[in-house]
Amino acid sequence: MSATSEGKLLVWRSLLYVPANNQRFIDKAHTRGADAIILDLEDSVPMAEGDRARAMLAASAASVRQSGADVVVRINRPGAEAKSDLDAAVIEGVDALMLPKVDDAAHVLALADAVGKLEGERGLAPGGIRFVVMVESPAALFKAPEIAAAHPRNTAAFLGGEDFATAAGMVPDPETLFLPKILTLYAARAAGITPLGMLGTVADYQNLDAVREIIRRSRKFGFEGASCIHPSVVPILNQEMAPSGEEVDQASRIVEAYAAAEKDGLGAITVDGMMVDVPVAVRAEALLKRHAAIQARGA
Repeated sequence: MSATSEGKLLVWRSLLYVPANNQRFIDKAHTRGADAIILDLEDSVPMAEGDRARAMLAASAASVRQSGADVVVRINRPGAEAKSDLDAAVIEGVDALMLPKVDDAAHVLALADAVGKLEGERGLAPGGIRFVVMVESPAALFKAPEIAAAHPRNTAAFLGGEDFATAAGMVPDPETLFLPKILTLYAARAAGITPLGMLGTVADYQNLDAVREIIRRSRKFGFEGASCIHPSVVPILNQEMAPSGEEVDQASRIVEAYAAAEKDGLGAITVDGMMVDVPVAVRAEALLKRHAAIQARGA
């Protein structure tokens, strides 16, 4: 789990992509229940529509956040388009920028410097706009630890499966993408930021039972949230990327029992037939903190 600049735990179980030029989707986005809305200026917006999407951005951000969702803007790679994207996106009401096709730490640092200057010019809180970094090539995968740890703005990381598969010359499926997704998760954990993603594909989002199983498996490996392109996946992510009531109850018993045991000078005890020592107690504490953060969000 990572913390925001205000010190609160980040809760992004579900991040719903919305093309930043599609007014109909933008108008409905706040009703979908996602923890974050990704206003996409990259792949889902034709280049000819880029200027219009950027001009809409301030109003779009205000619209999609009205029910409490955080606002993330996915920009284009460095270059003329990215410069225009930053000029439009570094505004009040945008919580984070999603950085696609990150090459290395220098890539992140250059964008952080540009964003910092715009924050200063516009009277925004320094460091208030966070980064979600995307690993999307084999070269970047080998640099994932330095990318994830490149700057304090970084708050989450994930693998862009389709672009990674294209760059790697492989078919994108759960088997081929398992290793790069797990390595990106480890890089995020090592940097103390949130790992996002799923160990599978939700392209067939009509099979919601299969989607649920993919999400459950992903959470077991340590992913804390994921993006999706269809609103039907949002409530499943919100449910399955959160601790269950049974897990919360067990974690509460573990934390309470272990605290009592420590007072008695014991380092290992048994709770519900399971041995509990320091790492088990720490996991239980982390689960309760995440549960509290989700509850505080009102979800």
